[in-house]
Amino acid sequence: SKLDTSSFGRAIISARRQLSWSQKDLAGKILKEDGQPITPQYLNDIEHDRRSPSSDHMVQQLASVFDINPHILYWLARRVPDDLAQPGVNVSPGQIENAFLAFRRELKK
Repeated sequence: SKLDTSSFGRAIISARRQLSWSQKDLAGKILKEDGQPITPQYLNDIEHDRRSPSSDHMVQQLASVFDINPHILYWLARRVPDDLAQPGVNVSPGQIENAFLAFRRELKK
């Protein structure tokens, strides 16, 4: 079966359904930074694209439980992973421009 990549929420729904998990099942596996699981209502909001994943921590966990490359979920969430967007990392404007040009070239293939 195939991952629905039309939106972040659709990807999560399709991955969850492929495993025959309920929203409650999945919500119990995804922990906030304080160690508490997210609520099924919060997951429902994510799945219906009313909310975005709140952190890299959450994107990484979702990628892990579904065995999906996290880069796919970062793209769908319209996020840049923290390791690429760390404050204080010395990146020149030219490097940023070149990275986006390479990214666009790859997407047009």
